[in-house]
Amino acid sequence: MSSQVPPDLKYAKSHEWVRVDGDHATVGISDHAQHELTDVVFVELPVVGRSVKAGEACAVVESVKTASDIYSPVSGTVVAVNDALAGDPSLANTAPYDGGWFYQVKLTQPAELAALLSPADYSKQISA
Repeated sequence: MSSQVPPDLKYAKSHEWVRVDGDHATVGISDHAQHELTDVVFVELPVVGRSVKAGEACAVVESVKTASDIYSPVSGTVVAVNDALAGDPSLANTAPYDGGWFYQVKLTQPAELAALLSPADYSKQISA
């Protein structure tokens, strides 16, 4: 397993990551999370236009081992979903920080980003 934690991301304690670009944020699951899940075989993504709140379950990922909710690390309106991931769920395993992203939101509460973990703090959490 790679212990690489990209430095440009923020992390939720529940292992989702956020990459912010202006007032938009892309959300996915960390390399650590995909490794714990093992082979991802199905994802259920939120509907474009849905409002999500930080901490709310908004997607589902199923692996050969288990099914898990994906919690939104930030509040906003879903503006895009990763159709490529829906068609090839293994992208969550092979490219968790790139092609395996889940959805994008237009942020409605940007101040929530301050509550997320830095890459260094997330690395400490997963190595504990």
